[in-house]
Amino acid sequence: MTKVELYLNTVTQYDKEFAKWSGRTDKILRRYRDERQVNSMQSRYNMLWANVSTLKAATFSRMPKADVSRRFKDNDPVGRVASMILERAMDFEINHYGDLKHCLEASVFDRFLGGRGSAWVRYEPKIESQDYGVSEQNEESEESAEYLDSEAAPVDYVHWKDFGHEPARTWDEVNRVWRKVYMTRKALVDRFGEELGNKVPLDSSPDDQKYKDSDGIGKKGLVIELWDRETKKVLWISKSLNEILDERDDPLQLEEFFPCPKPLYATVTNETLVPIPDFTLYQDQANALDVLSTRISGLIDALKVRGVYDASEPTLQRLFTEGENNTLIPVKNWPAFSEKQGLRGAIDIVDITPIAMALKNAYEAMAQLKQEIYDITGISDIIRGQSNVIETATSAQIKSQFASLRLKEYQDGVAFYASNILKLKAQIICGQFQPETLMKIGGVEQLSPTDQALVPQAIAMLKDNPMRTFRIEVATDSMLYQDEQREKEDRVAFLGAVGQFLERATQASQGMPPEATPLLMDLLKFGVTGYRVGRVLEGEFDNVADAIKEQAKQPKQPKQDPEMLKIQMEAQSRQAELQNETQMRQQEIQLETQKQEAQAQNDMRERQHKAELDQALEKQRLEFDAWKSKLENETKIFVAELEAKTKLKQQYMQANPLADPLVDIDHEGNLHLTDEIQGVLSAVNQNVAELINANYAHNQELAAKQEMAHQALVEHMTRPKTVIRDANGKIIGVK
Repeated sequence: MTKVELYLNTVTQYDKEFAKWSGRTDKILRRYRDERQVNSMQSRYNMLWANVSTLKAATFSRMPKADVSRRFKDNDPVGRVASMILERAMDFEINHYGDLKHCLEASVFDRFLGGRGSAWVRYEPKIESQDYGVSEQNEESEESAEYLDSEAAPVDYVHWKDFGHEPARTWDEVNRVWRKVYMTRKALVDRFGEELGNKVPLDSSPDDQKYKDSDGIGKKGLVIELWDRETKKVLWISKSLNEILDERDDPLQLEEFFPCPKPLYATVTNETLVPIPDFTLYQDQANALDVLSTRISGLIDALKVRGVYDASEPTLQRLFTEGENNTLIPVKNWPAFSEKQGLRGAIDIVDITPIAMALKNAYEAMAQLKQEIYDITGISDIIRGQSNVIETATSAQIKSQFASLRLKEYQDGVAFYASNILKLKAQIICGQFQPETLMKIGGVEQLSPTDQALVPQAIAMLKDNPMRTFRIEVATDSMLYQDEQREKEDRVAFLGAVGQFLERATQASQGMPPEATPLLMDLLKFGVTGYRVGRVLEGEFDNVADAIKEQAKQPKQPKQDPEMLKIQMEAQSRQAELQNETQMRQQEIQLETQKQEAQAQNDMRERQHKAELDQALEKQRLEFDAWKSKLENETKIFVAELEAKTKLKQQYMQANPLADPLVDIDHEGNLHLTDEIQGVLSAVNQNVAELINANYAHNQELAAKQEMAHQALVEHMTRPKTVIRDANGKIIGVK
């Protein structure tokens, strides 16, 4: 037997073993849809639809919330950050895509009808290509590069007819699972290539009965995707070709190998995995309900007013057709009518009391049958929102607790099924996703700076067998509509428990050794993790616990005698006072010394400034006297030379009376300089006066600057001193 025949033989064995269950499920679905003949007079009470609708809403009414927690509650900041990243990535996958919601709804529906719901998880990378234009070597082709655009781990719902597994007694014994996939020609070519894709015949459809007389339009190619756990192989088989289209080694590296969780079963035994639909367990009562419903319908039709009347009084016919409230019908021959006992003698009505009693008994029998069905299925009146007005709150609570035992089992089964799906999704995310994708959908940028520093280690931990480090589960109540009041009560209970523990732990720690402090913090963390509402604060409790433990590790001084401690404190106080007085005295001496030094420095500066000023004035005075003496000598020389020239001119004029005179002779016969010569002398004298005035102004400016410097020095010496202190408040100087 070839390999393909071996695998197809396993598929055939499954079809034979589950053929009866498949036919039964088809009948249950037709009954659920209330399919019947058009002219059927039978009346039905669709108890199946009512029960399935109630149980679906009671077990799955909203999307699950993944809870990723550390498997061990020790102090592990890297594990805490890794669990946060994985939980955020799971929430992104759940809320961003709608495949999980559709899968869970369809699986729960199949569980309450046929008795089995199935799912399939896969890895789906989105590859994009980017063109780089025409290459230089070949102008007719274009270069392109592929890159990873996004990654996802979708969950596919597998119809109960398309899912199969190796026949076994329990799920642990199953080593082969498969699903039927119906593919179009394009999908076949894209997946298996041109040769095999065009070779697979399009001869199948999800429901062969629907296309029984079809000419092939709308049909697809059937491919069986089979996973063999023993050989760690995945095969894609065409049953029509009797050929293996593709074979690969374990592509996902999952912990349990199978990409599908254990199916969501209804009732199974340890002898076979063929499920028993819930409707099978109460189908006799449901059939009896249909019979009663038909009879009740007939009794209602028979429950009519029928009778006969005296034809001699035709007006009596109008009694039930025209008679209304406060309306009287006239009778022509009243005496004769009254002699015949009036209406009692003229009308005779059929007695409907037996019909009414039969109808009442039928309703009572129907209520009893419904109660039997509720007892079988576990749907009590409190679950359906009905209660007795005379019931007390305590009795209603007790009834709801006992009535919800089997319902709790249904809810836990759905939650376990959803948890297994999310575990597979988490393994694919950690094992197949790139670190960049994992950090992006994990919301790393929203973490605190302290947690962001641990991200590389957390990503490495997620990549290394996450199921060994983390526990992923779906809480049952997360898939149901919760009461807001209950949520508030849980939060108040959590705060009360934590506050009470901290109060008692504080009191107990006073009489306990420091080594017991870590134990108290571990007890606090143990209590916090028990509250689901407190898990968001788990990281903060870890930080506080670490700080307290580090503080507890610090060595502490042994306790001393109170009297000795008092003496030491008094001695320390006295020593501090003496030290303070000494410091104050030293500061006063230091201030006085600094004051004297500053005064001496100021006096020295003042004397130095005065000496420099006197020296500058004396230098200017000497320079002025030298300049003045020089000017006087030069003036005398100039006048002497001028007089000599005048005398020579006079002599020359006497000898030469026609020459131009340089001097004038007044009316008294005295000689004097001409106006030109006097103008020159006047200009010389004016320049000399200007030089004298400029020197005087310069001397005045120097005197004013000396006076300002003297005043500034006096102000510096007489202004208040500013105290200079160090960082501890100690005086270190003045300025």
